[in-house]
Amino acid sequence: MESVGSLVGSPWIYAVVALSVLLDVFLPVLPSGVLVIAAATAAAASTAAYVPDILVLTLCAATASVLGDLVAYRLAWRGGARLDRALARSSRLRGAQERLGVALARGGGGLVVLARFAPAGRSVVSLGAGASRRRARDFLPWSALAGLSWAGYSVALGYLGGQWLGATWLATAVSVGALFAAGAGAGYLMRKPQASEAR
Repeated sequence: MESVGSLVGSPWIYAVVALSVLLDVFLPVLPSGVLVIAAATAAAASTAAYVPDILVLTLCAATASVLGDLVAYRLAWRGGARLDRALARSSRLRGAQERLGVALARGGGGLVVLARFAPAGRSVVSLGAGASRRRARDFLPWSALAGLSWAGYSVALGYLGGQWLGATWLATAVSVGALFAAGAGAGYLMRKPQASEAR
């Protein structure tokens, strides 16, 4: 952790985390979860002059998550025929769009929360909600809950890992592993309705 101390141990960590979380709706390969966990791990056991505040880190990541969702939602809403053709070519996007529509129509946006943990799930759901012209008041409250849940879970993983194992790469790796496990579980649960419909 000492090698990233210059970033984690400065106020710039909030800007880097916010930018990474904001943009990973478009570039799911960005390591936003790893950054959040690394900052929380350092906060748990750091002796640096500047220690990230856990609450500020959580709110920063959650706010950036919702803003990213909103940008993707609005871009997809205005995407027009070109985006519709792209969605039509992707069975994954098309299936997620249909399931999201059913979930929001029934008043249950648990799929939005679940998708925030799944790999690329956030992108699929945010773009699908906008492309299918779902009302913002049906989507955004669930997006806010999803962002807060994901940020709280990621920060808690990093902080507890740091408390348990100290500010080490092992603590970060264990916490990131737990985040990936949650993502794999969320991905499985998102595919499950599709499998049951196919039977």
